[in-house]
Amino acid sequence: MVRLGVVAGVLSLAIAAPAFAQQASGVPVSTANAQRADVPIITRGIGTVQALQSVLVRARVDGTVEKIAFTEGQDVKPGDLLAIIDPRPYQAAYDQAVAKKSADMAQLGNAKRDLVRYSDLAKSEFASRQSVDTQQASVSQTTATTQADDAQIAMAKLNLDFSRIVSPIDGRVGLRLVDQGNLIHANDSAGIVTVNQIHPISMLFTLPQDVFPTVQDSMRASTEPLKVIAYSSDDKEKLSEGTLLTMDNAIDTSTGTIKLKAQFHNRDDRLWPGQFINAHLQLSIAKNVITVPSTAVQRGVNGLYVYVVKSGDVAGLVPIEAGQDDGRVTIVTKGLTGTEKVVTGGQSRLTDGTRLALSAPSSSATPAKAGG
Repeated sequence: MVRLGVVAGVLSLAIAAPAFAQQASGVPVSTANAQRADVPIITRGIGTVQALQSVLVRARVDGTVEKIAFTEGQDVKPGDLLAIIDPRPYQAAYDQAVAKKSADMAQLGNAKRDLVRYSDLAKSEFASRQSVDTQQASVSQTTATTQADDAQIAMAKLNLDFSRIVSPIDGRVGLRLVDQGNLIHANDSAGIVTVNQIHPISMLFTLPQDVFPTVQDSMRASTEPLKVIAYSSDDKEKLSEGTLLTMDNAIDTSTGTIKLKAQFHNRDDRLWPGQFINAHLQLSIAKNVITVPSTAVQRGVNGLYVYVVKSGDVAGLVPIEAGQDDGRVTIVTKGLTGTEKVVTGGQSRLTDGTRLALSAPSSSATPAKAGG
């Protein structure tokens, strides 16, 4: 029995020894330096990318599609040919209108010459004044007929031009909606192809109505358009930077949000119509504020706090008040001076006064750069 007790005591000491050694050497933690920095003040919303202009190209005359002149996904400019509708019926109508005007012009010339003859005869009283007036009316009527011919020619020329379907805007064509050889009509709703302008491109996003006054104040105070940064749907990858164009003229009462519109150059095509994104609207830049990594900030029953490294490498619990926290950097508005070394990992094993085993601290809190 004595031997078993000795063995148990030795085992107990062996188990307790590592814990005692760790306590004597300190709890291992990671640290970072608090610092003063300029931090962008950002509000976030969810949005959808939209083409700056989107046009569903439809036929304006009836006919058979003689040619599809674009490649799907092609970039086009205003006036670039997209399709040709069989122009022969419209060419014939144009030629007919031109011929009719020629005939009416011949009649007008003859009517004018007759008017001259009647006028000369009336001077010698060989023709009545009524005959002159009747011939004058004939000239006026034939003149009006030629004017109507001009209108018919213009209409026929317009229809002939409509047989060549061109891009109305600068953009990129999508998938074709009709194939060569199909008969299409001017009232077809399906259209031929959609052209979307993506350089530049726009984005609609929403923000809670509570931030509306802040956004409005920032727009008034800034001499330049507010910056908008587009991030991927997981809010990790920065896609593009643009500028805020405007806010909607009303708050949506069903959702309590307001819509905002931003514009991006999109030279690298990182944004695409229909794409869901996270919008970061930069309202201002907080100058020379105290920042710490977000992982340093802990929440307790009495509010927020951080552990700082005190003299002798012991932990000190410091209550703080915080401003913006973007998930990487937290602005500390009260509690720190900006010269402290804060604990960023291992806090669960700490209490006020715990001895620490420090790893090499990072050089700074790495605040987010202005604009993202």
